[in-house]
Amino acid sequence: MVVYNNAGRPASEMSPAPMHRRSFMLSSLATAGSLLPGMAAAVPAPPAKGWGYDSYLAAMKACDRPTTLTREQFDVVRGRRRGALATIESVLKAHFGEADPNVLRAFDEVPREFYHYDFAARSAFATVAYEQTSKPWRIGFGSALSDYRGQAYMTQLCKPTADSVALEVGTGSGFQISVLSRIVKKACSIEIVEPLGKEVGRIFAPLGYDNVQTRIGDGFFGWPEETGGFDLIMVTCAAQFVPPPLLAQLKPGGRMVIPMGQPFKREQFLYVFTKDEDGKVHSRKDVGVYFVPMTGKMMADKKPAAADKPATGGEKPSAPQ
Repeated sequence: MVVYNNAGRPASEMSPAPMHRRSFMLSSLATAGSLLPGMAAAVPAPPAKGWGYDSYLAAMKACDRPTTLTREQFDVVRGRRRGALATIESVLKAHFGEADPNVLRAFDEVPREFYHYDFAARSAFATVAYEQTSKPWRIGFGSALSDYRGQAYMTQLCKPTADSVALEVGTGSGFQISVLSRIVKKACSIEIVEPLGKEVGRIFAPLGYDNVQTRIGDGFFGWPEETGGFDLIMVTCAAQFVPPPLLAQLKPGGRMVIPMGQPFKREQFLYVFTKDEDGKVHSRKDVGVYFVPMTGKMMADKKPAAADKPATGGEKPSAPQ
């Protein structure tokens, strides 16, 4: 399944945000995620616990973010949540057979409007949050807030649990690691773009997400200080091969979801890597995606294997499942 952005258009035609360093949309999800009659009622959409207009303003102030959002605009934005959550539920049911209640709960709890912020321009654009047709949005420094359908898909594909220790490569807006943090025990995230990493690292404490740790660095090398390793690793930029440090940091029984393919090519796919209890790595190809490439060490090294045969220490991907 080849994946492009909205309506299959090239990224350069996309509005308002082209797909920059990391952002993708599953073409099949656009159909699966369309609102169906009565679907909105399938997902309860009460206000996130303790979250309202005053808490939005307080969090923005704590992060030194300007905003002109009025209370009336905030209420309109929050009123669109039900439709977005219904879309997420229908997408997950269409692709997995069921929607993980923990994934739905996490998307319900994390206030997406807070993440609609351009770090470079220092400008909030919360009024467009929970758009009916999900899309990526520019957040500055060549990065984007990915579309919520794709983020929900990758979240469930990672199979997070309450006991998981998670690593994300590519913090971006901070939304994806925030969602994971509502499910897992500990959530770590690495951002290679220094000005973005500095700013996004400030947002989690005001939101009360105390189990999130972030750092600025090259995600190729992972987070070696986490001596016990990771139960799940999510990579949000396209790699030409699997970084060996990431495989080494994956626990036995762990799971890594990573987009792989040549830079700026449409022939990219998500791959799911698992490590069995004996330490043997297995892989399978999942859906087609489009991500802008992983930078840093990945771009400096030569790709050791063909794009459709990711390097896994001798393992080859199994047939798509």
